[in-house]
Amino acid sequence: MKLVLALLFVIVTVPALGATPYEIYASGRYEDAMKAGTATGTAAGLTTAARAALADATTRPVPCLACLNRAENFARQAIAVDRHVAEGHIYLAVAMGYEARIVGPVWARAHNYPGRAKQELDAALAIDPKSPWALGALGGWNIEIVRTGGETLASWLYGAGVDKGLTAFAAAFKAAPDNLSVRYQYALSLSGYDADRFRHEIDEAFARIAREKPATAYEALSRGRAAELAALLKSGNRQTFDAKVHRYQGYP
Repeated sequence: MKLVLALLFVIVTVPALGATPYEIYASGRYEDAMKAGTATGTAAGLTTAARAALADATTRPVPCLACLNRAENFARQAIAVDRHVAEGHIYLAVAMGYEARIVGPVWARAHNYPGRAKQELDAALAIDPKSPWALGALGGWNIEIVRTGGETLASWLYGAGVDKGLTAFAAAFKAAPDNLSVRYQYALSLSGYDADRFRHEIDEAFARIAREKPATAYEALSRGRAAELAALLKSGNRQTFDAKVHRYQGYP
């Protein structure tokens, strides 16, 4: 009996031991993915660690600034190893964007979070102009800047605009039509900005997400959240819908 149990232990654990940091991340084991990614010492491993840290931070029940700081640190380490890996710049920009939502617009502007995040996205797109992740993040950046500062101030201070955000998202969809995560962020961005004005686009995005097959545990969670939001919007329960959007965007 002991021999059988020992053999079963080997069968179950060996594949896990041989899993790549990305495979561990995809399974939803974010802490393990961070450990495995950092252990490689490579830019690819560290960007996976940053991605896992972001997934961990954004799927928690309440915002976690320390968790986002961890994602930012992994991204910076990845860039230090190889600044020509686009994902390092993307995850750094995304981490800063979520951090800004916790610290608030006054603090974020005083420390130039929006400008610094945009620099990282520009760096990522210089490396990979068709990256759906960078284009999607740029789309969200533009819409969020307008949402928090208004159209005039957003354009004057950062050159941001809703139309620019929509154009960036459209380019992301063209580059990766089946990317569930980018389409989810698109729906969240528009829902947080003006769900009435963009109701048709939001409904279409939720419907498209429902048809996509999640490739990771994070995408499965995002798909579930999208279904929840779609049902709330359809029911007309706007108060709960708006509160959920606010929470899923990472606001305290």
